[in-house]
Amino acid sequence: MLADDEGIVIDSLKFIIEKEFGSGCEIRVAKTGRQVIELAEEFQPDIAFMDIQMPGINGIEAMREIRRTNKHVVFIVMTAYDKFDYAKEAISLGVLDYLNKPVSREAIIDILQKAMGRIDGERTKRSNDLKVREKLEIVVPIIENGLIQDLLFKEYFKEDIDNYKTLLGIDCDYGYMACMTFGRELVGNYMTSAVAASIQAQKSYKEIHTITDDYIRGIMGNVMSNKIPILIPCHNDTLSYNERNEIVENARALCRKLADRFDMDFRVGFGSVKPLERMCESYEEANSVLISNTSHVAHVDDMPVACQYEENYPMDLEKRLFDEINLGNVSESVSIAQTFFDWMESTYANDNDSVRLKCLEFVLWAEHLAYEKTGRMYEFKSRANYLSELMSLSGLADEKIWFTEKIKDAAFWVSNKHEEQSMSAVNQAKQYIDENYMKELTLDDVSRVVNISSYYFSKVFKEETGENFIDYLTKLRIEAAKKLLKTTNKSMKEISAEVGYSDPNYFSRNFKKYTGKTPTDYARG
Repeated sequence: MLADDEGIVIDSLKFIIEKEFGSGCEIRVAKTGRQVIELAEEFQPDIAFMDIQMPGINGIEAMREIRRTNKHVVFIVMTAYDKFDYAKEAISLGVLDYLNKPVSREAIIDILQKAMGRIDGERTKRSNDLKVREKLEIVVPIIENGLIQDLLFKEYFKEDIDNYKTLLGIDCDYGYMACMTFGRELVGNYMTSAVAASIQAQKSYKEIHTITDDYIRGIMGNVMSNKIPILIPCHNDTLSYNERNEIVENARALCRKLADRFDMDFRVGFGSVKPLERMCESYEEANSVLISNTSHVAHVDDMPVACQYEENYPMDLEKRLFDEINLGNVSESVSIAQTFFDWMESTYANDNDSVRLKCLEFVLWAEHLAYEKTGRMYEFKSRANYLSELMSLSGLADEKIWFTEKIKDAAFWVSNKHEEQSMSAVNQAKQYIDENYMKELTLDDVSRVVNISSYYFSKVFKEETGENFIDYLTKLRIEAAKKLLKTTNKSMKEISAEVGYSDPNYFSRNFKKYTGKTPTDYARG
């Protein structure tokens, strides 16, 4: 777009542009400020040569008006006046350059090439941004659902959560879960026609997601039966009354909106705020609060369905302690146990009986978890001396040692369970091989004896013995053959059969491969 009230200037610019760029450019002209604004709205130019002094609305005002409807236009200012008079005003409008009249052909071509390069770059960037957005439309829901699935089913390591937070731009350490459930109608506190509602929700998931975003700003998981889990990250470890009230009111409006749109009944339950790695607990609360009442929207903090704890009780420490024991993390379990005991000592130093009871409670529960996790044999009298031991201790220092040692033992049971199971299976297998090597024996035969899949047994056997099953069996057979060759006068055929080889020639080849000699040479030597 060429904007100048001097015809000779416009004609000169048109001539230069058409000659240099030909049909690659479409050119339109205007001679007054009002015409420039009207033309820009209709024409939507990429590049605009603007004279500052035009009849009526001046160039600065015209550019300001054009910029409201065209964010990408590149302005090139032409003026016969000192550009510094206008630079301060024009700089905010995105002026590419100032040209003082008269302008040379070379200067016009140079600035046009510069402007075209900027426009092409911006178009490429916008195109690439759109491609990225298209990909994100596909990828982000997968990542979001992956995060929710991992949190709800505890299938994660700490670094997994950090990676999810980075990918999704989550900068919060806390959150709470919402459980959206749906059906044909609410009967008691359950939804009817759950299967049909689930199918309909699957088909309409994108629309449900879009509507829900207007009321609950969170991360939605996939449809699970007739439920959809929603994670709402937050910065604080509690919600104020006003925040909770707003959440409930928004959810009520959402339920009405969804019910009208899909001809189904919708309910939403909210769990309490917890660290992100404990979202499974918050989701359980959200589910429980829906089951415990018939409201369309319910928040666990309004209708407690879980145990309530006194103020300042370190519930997070307690939870982390038993999580680490469950994972068999010995050092972490001991560290948290020591910290918890320090809290008891600083808070209830004068109530030693309560401290002892809490120590006993934690140790018994830790061992309960270990028994369940490891399959250890429970003996009713195995802890008969625990109470008397605790009561005989001279003070808090000794009680702390007793407490942490017992916690350490429970975590150690869990940590060693996998190794014990592997060792037990391998030892059982080795005993079976030692007693049956003279028979036709396969990896599948032995894995059946120890009741482990052949693939996993092969892996465990190699890890524990340092050699694979065939090498171990061959070594055993050759050693037995060496003994028979030195101590008996049996024939090669008899010896090969006695150590598990039906083919004497195959036996001889294996023997030489293992010892470097043929069976005959070995017997002579």
